[in-house]
Amino acid sequence: MAEDMAPAPARTAGEPHPHDTREAVLFGGVYGAVLACSMVAALTQYGHTSQDSRRYDALWLVVTALASALAHGYAHYIAERTPHRRGDALRTLVNEWPLIAAVLPTVAVLAGAGWGWWPAKGVEYPAFALNITLLFGLGLVTARWAHRSWATALLTGAVDALLGVGVVVANAVIK
Repeated sequence: MAEDMAPAPARTAGEPHPHDTREAVLFGGVYGAVLACSMVAALTQYGHTSQDSRRYDALWLVVTALASALAHGYAHYIAERTPHRRGDALRTLVNEWPLIAAVLPTVAVLAGAGWGWWPAKGVEYPAFALNITLLFGLGLVTARWAHRSWATALLTGAVDALLGVGVVVANAVIK
């Protein structure tokens, strides 16, 4: 029991940083889905619903996601108080892929509306639903990966989904 509570040994310059893919998927996925909800809410606040504005919205979501991933990766890189090897900065940035991946479905919804695949007006509602569903799924799957019960996994998914619902509610109140 005492061994379980001992702090992890410090990493030396030659050791690779341990990466937990599941943890990265949860953190990046939740951050990306909430970011996508927030951006859709912000970009549609003024009622621009043309195809051109939806293509613009899709582009801004990509730019914002890339900037967020760079900032998050850079913060991790400089927060590590160990010597770095050549290429560590790039590896740290590449590890932010779940954030980018989480916004791509919303980019597809917005771009599809911009290309005329479906109506540009009101596309924010399917985008919100998509991201809330993604948040629920991430919470559920991550909890199950951690061997939590189905009841706990469903509750975790619901709490994650509430993050997206909070953005939607805030958008409705602000409008």
